[in-house]
Amino acid sequence: MMKQILFAGVIGLFLTLVGTPLLIKLLARKGYGQYIRDDGPREHASKRGTPTMGGIAFILATIIAYFLSKVITGYPPTFSGLLVLGLMAGMGLVGFLDDYIKIIKRRSLGLRAKAKMAGQLIVGITFAVLALMFADNRGNTPASTKLSFVQDFGWSIGPVLFVVWALFMILAMSNGVNLTDGLDGLATGAATMVFGAYTFIGVWQFQESCANALTLTNPAACYEVRDPLDLAVVASALMGACFGFLWWNTSPAKIFMGDTGSLALGGALAGLAICSRTEILVALLGGLFVLITMSVVIQVGSFKLTGKRVFRMAPLQHHFELKGWSEVLVVVRFWIIQGMCVIVGLGLFYAGWAAKK
Repeated sequence: MMKQILFAGVIGLFLTLVGTPLLIKLLARKGYGQYIRDDGPREHASKRGTPTMGGIAFILATIIAYFLSKVITGYPPTFSGLLVLGLMAGMGLVGFLDDYIKIIKRRSLGLRAKAKMAGQLIVGITFAVLALMFADNRGNTPASTKLSFVQDFGWSIGPVLFVVWALFMILAMSNGVNLTDGLDGLATGAATMVFGAYTFIGVWQFQESCANALTLTNPAACYEVRDPLDLAVVASALMGACFGFLWWNTSPAKIFMGDTGSLALGGALAGLAICSRTEILVALLGGLFVLITMSVVIQVGSFKLTGKRVFRMAPLQHHFELKGWSEVLVVVRFWIIQGMCVIVGLGLFYAGWAAKK
């Protein structure tokens, strides 16, 4: 059963390594280049015209890798896996429309705010509603109406509040990745680490699943997750696909993921967190995305309240660029921060299990 995870990761990696340059040629031929803000760091001016919408590469690679791993191993897809992939693809479609309009109209604003929000709400609500259906023989649905940290805790918040909570998570993670995607390879590398963490979490939850309570040394510490192994397959496919894309997306980037990629990755992260019952933990596992989002909130809030800016420029990565850090230096140091977030997050995940032993 574990072979699925290996196949999904390797196939995802191979497809983006080989497929991304083909996409670069196609986008370059059509003139689908990136628009660069005039008020950003001067060094970014050279990036104008670099092919964007690269998220298409790892979205397709992830989906193909997932289904090929199923064909090769003979295991059927699960509802949890399909829902996370559907959320990723749906958010990616909204991002694609946004990118396409930016390119065609040669402007920094793509979809109007209301249209973009409507698209995200439709995709998010569909995912949240469907995630409370399709119970297995133990009564577990892909998502739970309880809040979760390393496992479910507390009282059920009910289906209506769950949908609101799921929407908040999806929008927060999508916009977090979107804000982080401002430097070559930054968001891609950070997301790869988080998907690696979710591959581990899925495998661990499968090994310690309550469905195997009779064979566990400590049934009290088991996990009630509907399809943990398949979530690991999805996470592995995403990790491999992002890793391969990073080869072409790292500085100097030959292609950008665009909103197509950033919204898709954010949706996938939120979907994995919801279905693996690690909703609050994802804020730590994806700590860099949270940090960068908070820098924008602080900057906007401070300017509106006091008329003064806290940072030279938001999001945070551009503040350090304007302080004189090179782009590569910012990216590598932010990757280190993200790596530490993943290590601490996984440590807390394990501690939550160990505490029940």
